Amino acid sequence: MNQQHQDERNRIREAMERLLTGQATASNGSLTVVALAAEAGVHRMALLKRHVDLKNKFYERVRAETHQVPEAEKRLRDTVTKLKKTIANQRAEIEELRQQVTRLALASAVLTHDSDRQAERAPVSDNVVPFPRSTT
Repeated sequence: MNQQHQDERNRIREAMERLLTGQATASNGSLTVVALAAEAGVHRMALLKRHVDLKNKFYERVRAETHQVPEAEKRLRDTVTKLKKTIANQRAEIEELRQQVTRLALASAVLTHDSDRQAERAPVSDNVVPFPRSTT
């Protein structure tokens, strides 16, 4: 590791301490990766790409020391809950539509059958006498 990389890691560790003790100086003090990056003076992607171990350690400490679930995890859990509700609603709607298709197919079959029966009972066209058209 080069010196710049090591300095970046040290700044992140110091920022972790400040955030966890509630003494943020360069961020809003929230216990998120965004606040950690701002507090350490590094780009957020540095935490997500180069310093994943420190990001994970930060979230572990947030859970252990504050007994809180990180904001990102809360948002993900909320999203999962909403998606599960959406899936349940869609499954119920699909089942309702399948039942409606069955009912409509049965109704169509009954109407077709009734129509065929009426056609069988209709008078034969030999019995029909056309009326002459008036030319007036």
